[in-house]
Amino acid sequence: MAAQNSVYESAHKGDYDFVKNEIDANPELVFKADNNERLLLHWAALSGNVKLVEYLLERKSPVDIGDDNDSTPLILAASAGRKGANVNHTTSQGHSSLQYACSKAWDEIVQLLLDNSADINIADVRGATPLHRAASKGNLTTVKILLKYKDKLKIDNRDIYGNTALHLACEEDRTDEAKLLIEHGASLDVRNLDKNTPLDLCSRGEKLTVL
Repeated sequence: MAAQNSVYESAHKGDYDFVKNEIDANPELVFKADNNERLLLHWAALSGNVKLVEYLLERKSPVDIGDDNDSTPLILAASAGRKGANVNHTTSQGHSSLQYACSKAWDEIVQLLLDNSADINIADVRGATPLHRAASKGNLTTVKILLKYKDKLKIDNRDIYGNTALHLACEEDRTDEAKLLIEHGASLDVRNLDKNTPLDLCSRGEKLTVL
């Protein structure tokens, strides 16, 4: 039992290497709750260590299980901002909690992270922001949430390929997302590194719908 307590404490501290080694030795730890009915993912989320959270998710940790206070891991990830954890912590690839939540359309956690000072324009090593993620995935409600922060949101931020969120929405034929971005001032004139504007990346049918 002492060893199990140690692994939960290490997850709370964000000790990636220790937790990973323990799980490698006993994969079932991913699914076992402690005395607070918390999984390792609960504690990792509270630590703000995105790398550890992503590792546990890759190991198929449940994400919607509440602890003894009915707090899910994702709720704890957001509340970590209130408790001094760095909600803008990133992995070696520059992935943040907000980017991950926007990719998965976890809209409640997106809102909570933004309410707790998550950087809305944070970019990964490829220059992709949360808006890039949400628009390319077709997560319309997520895009709407991000657009509410128009005073902070840089809607035409470009990734390392020169693409804005609108470029990606058009490229993936995300018509509703593209129209919404345009309505909120996204530029139709920005050219990426291949000299393409967003509309150049639209299929013919989508281009007619968007305009």
